[in-house]
Amino acid sequence: MGVVASLTLPIGDAISNVETFVDVFITIYGVVLIAYILMSWVRLPYSVALNRIQRFLYDVSEPYLRLFRRLLPMAGPLDLSPILAFVALGVIDRLLIWILGHFH
Repeated sequence: MGVVASLTLPIGDAISNVETFVDVFITIYGVVLIAYILMSWVRLPYSVALNRIQRFLYDVSEPYLRLFRRLLPMAGPLDLSPILAFVALGVIDRLLIWILGHFH
């Protein structure tokens, strides 16, 4: 019993750490997507620092959003693909947490 308890504690702790990492990663990625979307709506004055931030947000967000733009065409001037992207992020988050929860 002592050996089993000593083996399950590190595994349970590692799974808990992975669950926390997945949740935080997806939350931060959601914030990055929101920042990218908001910065695409507003025309900002040119600045080297702002240009670097916009480029980073573009490089991180656009490949993921492009997946959903292929599935969901533009509705006139509205791009509805970010809504689908956020739904997919939420589903992926819950699915990974559910899968990792079965290893406890």
